[in-house]
This record gives sequence, C-alpha cells and structure tokens, in this order.
Amino acid sequence: MPNIKSAIKRVKINDAKSAQNAAAKSAMRTAVRKFEVAVEANQEDTQELFKSAVKQLDKAATKGLIHKNTANRQKARLSKKLSQMA
Repeated sequence: MPNIKSAIKRVKINDAKSAQNAAAKSAMRTAVRKFEVAVEANQEDTQELFKSAVKQLDKAATKGLIHKNTANRQKARLSKKLSQMA
C-alpha cells in the first residue's frame, strides 16, 4: 500500500474503475451468451436478445473495453446466426 496521499487515492480509483470495467464486460458477455442460447433453442425472443447483445457490444466498444473492430466482428457473427435461424 502506498504512503503518499495521491498514490493512495490513485489505487482506490483504479480499483473502482477496474470493478466497473469488469461488470460492464460481464454484462456484455452475458447478453451475447443469452442470445446464442436462445438461437440454439429456437426461442421466439431472439430478436430482442440480439438487440440487447448488439447494444452491450457497442457500449463496451465505446468505453474501450473491447476494440471497435472486435465489436463489429462479433455483431456480424451474431447477425449471421440470427439470419440462419430464420
């Protein structure tokens, strides 16, 4: 643990930001997983789950949690799964 006041504050801020980033990334993964499970089970609410997953991917890319090209690639793969289901 640092002794300098500003360093102590920086450690606290880093921990808080790290927790926020982990929560956002987890929410993104959960949304994608829910969509993929729904597609496998041929559920009817896949369209809403797709929108939710895309929204979470866009949020993560905007916040810098994942690269924008990664988000676009994942969205393309999800939309391909959605179109194959129909």
